[in-house]
Amino acid sequence: MTKNSRQRVQLPQSKLELFGISVIPTPKRLLPARNPHSSGAWFSKTTVLRMALRHRFSVALVSSVLATRCYAQDTVPATPEVGLDTVWVLLAAFLVFLMQAGFGMVEAGFTRAKNACNILTKNFMDYCIASIMFFLIGYAFMFGAGNAFIGMNGFGLSDPSNPSGVPIFAFWLFQAAFCGAAATIVAGAMAERMKFPAYLIYTAIISGFVYPIIGHWIWSSNGWLSAMGFGDFAGSTVVHAVGGCVSLVGTYMLGARIGKYTSDGTPRAIAGHSIPLASLGVFILWFGWFGFNPGSTLSVGDGSTIALVAMNTNLSATAGALTAMATVWIMFGKPDLSMTMNGALAGLVAITAPCAFVSPGASICIGAIGGVIVVFGVLLLDRIGIDDPVGAVPVHGMNGIWGTLSVGIWGQQALGLSRNGLLHGGGVWQLAIQAFGALSACLFALITMGIVFKVIQMTVGLRVSKEEELRGLDIGEHGMEAYAGFQVFTTQ
Repeated sequence: MTKNSRQRVQLPQSKLELFGISVIPTPKRLLPARNPHSSGAWFSKTTVLRMALRHRFSVALVSSVLATRCYAQDTVPATPEVGLDTVWVLLAAFLVFLMQAGFGMVEAGFTRAKNACNILTKNFMDYCIASIMFFLIGYAFMFGAGNAFIGMNGFGLSDPSNPSGVPIFAFWLFQAAFCGAAATIVAGAMAERMKFPAYLIYTAIISGFVYPIIGHWIWSSNGWLSAMGFGDFAGSTVVHAVGGCVSLVGTYMLGARIGKYTSDGTPRAIAGHSIPLASLGVFILWFGWFGFNPGSTLSVGDGSTIALVAMNTNLSATAGALTAMATVWIMFGKPDLSMTMNGALAGLVAITAPCAFVSPGASICIGAIGGVIVVFGVLLLDRIGIDDPVGAVPVHGMNGIWGTLSVGIWGQQALGLSRNGLLHGGGVWQLAIQAFGALSACLFALITMGIVFKVIQMTVGLRVSKEEELRGLDIGEHGMEAYAGFQVFTTQ
């Protein structure tokens, strides 16, 4: 072959392995070897092959990375029932995703205007980081086959376990939305003084490790708490108690905001900048909870379970709002709206575990008690020096535990629980299991994230400077303001 002849190189017909992904080139496809950007220069066969792979197979390569061979092994039958269940699970996932906006509005409204951009950015990044971490490792740890403590297969959704009965894509999205919700609870508790880089590190760790491991204990068929008969239908422990406990240890290590306590230790109220914004957030969360709880059925069936769960969810929220308002009205002489809204959220959190296992009458009792707990929980934290700007610890932590315990009191075997609760003739056994499970999950979250926060504190640091805190994290951390043109920062 002479230099002046037009050399053509045939691509190999054998399968190529690139980064563990099979790519089969199109057979008998010939490419010119001349470099069009030079005169008389010729490419080697290796270069031609590299060009071919780059230009002919880039789409196939990217598609292979995003959709590995495992997806073809999803053996969910293609039936109308499965299709209906899939639509239901996806709709529920969309509603749970909307809860991120609810959390953002509540937390922004309950904090000062100078920190609104910061808290909204944290809520935004919670879901982004949680989704990536849950895709890479979280789902595998939570639902993968492994042992009673942790799952060990399905990383990057490669050959994942699928216990749901709907396609893996739908089930993953629903669970990823839950993971994002668990991560975002802590944002409000540690608001107005935590460094943004430190918060990003925290989010990656809780969504990739802590939340999935506890979820494996309770929601995986291999989990050790699941084997004991622990009941948490939609996440009072897995999502809310865990998020509340992490909030508790985080706020303790972070310390109170400047101006929260007087020189003699008396707590002072630091008012949020927008009660209307917080109210909107509560309504969005309430709406999203109709995906959070009923969606955890993962199927439509005859609709009876979905209907019961939805009804219980609504009744508990209303009861919590009423009792919280009544309690604060009796104690302080005014029906405080912020405490009333937290009462509704307390009722929603409390009913999350028992929503499918109890009667509507029981759901009213559970929510009513939750509304009282949140009021006294806020007062307790103020007394012991824990500064929680939005009440995340009483709402999610205390009521997550209360909701978990209520399964052992009002739960019914006829509604799917492993055994009857205390008030239905089952004795204290189920209540003891619920208490032990909640304690185990909370201790794991407290210890693990306590270590994580300590490491962050010793490296990148947890708290912003005094000057930055006084001026506001919007300017200090992000270089912008939520309300441009208004002087919203203060010296206290």
